[in-house]
Amino acid sequence: MDILSNRQAFFSHLGQTSEFPMAIEIEKAEGIYQFGTNGKRYMDLISGIAVSNLGHGNTEIVEAVKNQAEKYMHLMVYGEFIESPQTKLASLLCKILPKTLDNVFLVNSGSEAVEAAIKLAKRYTGKQEIFSFKNAYHGSTHGALSLLSDLEYTRKFRPLLPNIKHLHYNNSADLEKISKKTAAVIIEPVQGEAGVIIGNTDFLKKLKATCEKNNCLLIFDEIQSAMGRTGKMFAFEHSQVIPDILLLAKAFGGGMPLGAVISSKKILDSFTKNPVLGHISTFGGHPVSAAAALASLNILLNTNIISQVEEKGAMFDALNSVPLIKNVRRIGLMMALEIGNFDSVLKIIHMAIEQGLILDWFLFDNTSIRIAPPLIITKNEIADAIEKLQSILRKF
Repeated sequence: MDILSNRQAFFSHLGQTSEFPMAIEIEKAEGIYQFGTNGKRYMDLISGIAVSNLGHGNTEIVEAVKNQAEKYMHLMVYGEFIESPQTKLASLLCKILPKTLDNVFLVNSGSEAVEAAIKLAKRYTGKQEIFSFKNAYHGSTHGALSLLSDLEYTRKFRPLLPNIKHLHYNNSADLEKISKKTAAVIIEPVQGEAGVIIGNTDFLKKLKATCEKNNCLLIFDEIQSAMGRTGKMFAFEHSQVIPDILLLAKAFGGGMPLGAVISSKKILDSFTKNPVLGHISTFGGHPVSAAAALASLNILLNTNIISQVEEKGAMFDALNSVPLIKNVRRIGLMMALEIGNFDSVLKIIHMAIEQGLILDWFLFDNTSIRIAPPLIITKNEIADAIEKLQSILRKF
């Protein structure tokens, strides 16, 4: 029987997400670098899409994973057994969050966190209408997909959930559409796949006040923006607008799959009755993932990594001087380089790979380049990345 290479098996036996994957074969990863099977080193400037905030192979996280795997892995569906990694993680989260966010429901992923939040809002309020925002991305499972406004990504999967409506981001006049019939409004305080669009503080405050006026829940999707990415542990700290429900995933797991729905005990207790088991997750809060998340959170809390994020991010503003770049939209180490057309973006991404840089584009802004490096990137490494990027961009 013929033995397929990894590359052949990738294209023959793994389901594909697009017709043009990067298809880089990585053998190992350490710090901000990934290493190909041919020994080539790639600087990771996207952190696996805002996941590897502490880089690759962090020794404390790896040790936590090993230790927990040796004790036990899956024991029982989430919520039935008392498991130390889950309780310690939830306790620490509640300690650093506002007092109204004192209860944590652990799930597998960001999409599941969104699904659970939609269900929770309907169950708690008894209402069905949900508002999301134009160009928002909340996941690709069916309920999360229903929140998207982009017809290209949703048309072939209809019918979607009913009673979903869309508002324009940072548009205060649109908030008048929220009413007593509304169960919840879900928003990214920083829109990720729209190309790093930052929520205006006045707008977010008006949104919060409008939700309170209409007795509907405000859900913040911080799946991309949390865990220090914007220079604060959570992006909502920039505006001081506290949501009723906070959603985490991606970097939250420290490199392992994990998501969270965080709210008040009063709201989350809605899942426990009428009907019982209102949300069930077999692998939610997997003890190994929870151990990794706890180690990651402790590192972020006990080092100066987050306090350095804005200063490091500001170094990338030097790219504004490159004629090809129309704009640099940035908050912390979450940024978009606006180029203006998709063909150029794709060429730049492939040229960057040749130069040992991993970049990407955005789902709803394919004319901009995504940069979101691990927070541990050094100033010298940033300078090196900027020099290479400038060299590539000036060839256009």
